Amino acid sequence: MPIVVDIDVMLAKRKMSVGELAERVGITPANLAVLKNGRAKAVRFTTLAALCDVLDCQPGDLLRWEAEGTRPQAGGRPPVDGDAE
Repeated sequence: MPIVVDIDVMLAKRKMSVGELAERVGITPANLAVLKNGRAKAVRFTTLAALCDVLDCQPGDLLRWEAEGTRPQAGGRPPVDGDAE
């Protein structure tokens, strides 16, 4: 997916745990993990706004777009023609 979630970067900058962020935002740690690991298909604007409020950041600090094929796959290598998506 071309949308990359950088919540872990902001957590490190703020020296905050996933559990603390989840509690302060009002979502479960499991749901935050789904979002943080890029497995979410959508995010509500209210959740995004709460994340930005707690982390004192802008939505662009948490989400960014990367062209397809520019992110390394699991295993550390870039995708090649014929790789399954």
